[in-house]
Amino acid sequence: MKSLKNQTKTIDELENGILAGNRVVLAQAITLIESHLTSDKQVAEVLIQRILPKTGKATRIGITGAPGVGKSTFIEVLGKYLTSIHKKIAVLAIDPSSKKTKGSILGDKTRMDELSKDPLAFIRPSASSGSLGGVTNSTQETILLCEAAGFDVIIIETVGVGQSETTVREMTDFFLLLMLAGAGDELQGIKKGIIEMADAMVITKADGENVKYARQAQVEFEHAMHLSSATDSKWVQRVLISSALTNMGIDDVWNTIEQYIILTKGNGFFNQQRNKQEILSFHRNIDEIIKQSIADKSKTFLTDLENKIKAKQLSPRQAARLVLDKTLS
Repeated sequence: MKSLKNQTKTIDELENGILAGNRVVLAQAITLIESHLTSDKQVAEVLIQRILPKTGKATRIGITGAPGVGKSTFIEVLGKYLTSIHKKIAVLAIDPSSKKTKGSILGDKTRMDELSKDPLAFIRPSASSGSLGGVTNSTQETILLCEAAGFDVIIIETVGVGQSETTVREMTDFFLLLMLAGAGDELQGIKKGIIEMADAMVITKADGENVKYARQAQVEFEHAMHLSSATDSKWVQRVLISSALTNMGIDDVWNTIEQYIILTKGNGFFNQQRNKQEILSFHRNIDEIIKQSIADKSKTFLTDLENKIKAKQLSPRQAARLVLDKTLS
């Protein structure tokens, strides 16, 4: 713990800066929790523990959709609407990462130019670094940092590369699925599972001649959602249409989110969901810490097992069992 004692002043500065809403310090703290260095991880743990009492008050929104649906454009317009009604918003944009550098490929901050200039908005692109579920391993902690910094609404934009955008549902209050009308096979183009998880669906780009197609898709998706099982939240899933070009429907989206929050806070589901999310985060962290600990302590042993797997001397499952036996011995 000696390294932590040496870092006390730095942690104090980070904590005070975050609680004061200093965006530069917030960005530095997010970089710290995204670091893979053991020393940084130790400092990050202390920092998160300190700011924890100041978290939990923001509305957390997850937004997903296939590439081309206009997620970044939609989020920028929604963000500008929220700041116009004096909401402080943070956008955590999870980008696909480079296989070589592990860095972000797309850089959503450059695709939300107007919103990035808004004094009430904070945009943080982060590379997925191969993480599944459309988020990063540090997204949960980043949410906590943004809440401690005083943001009212936190939007998580997933990678949007397929049907695996599910982890974000486990760390947000409201899950929004964006769809594009007129692309063909709308109902077949998405999995039933992600429809069931969505609290609302928005048909985007409903402007010009697309308005007609958007309304048709709205009816089809409403029918599909009604076939889904009843939700524990007692919320009836909604299908909305919007246009980032004309701002049509953006206020309806926010009003829908507010209605959901009021309903679920009133019937107790909101707090139940938050508690469930904390436990899920706890178990994800167990998996990550154990895996990293094994990798750090058994590099030579792991390499030997990998060679035996390649030589067909061990099955992957047998090798994994040997790793566990060695760890517990």
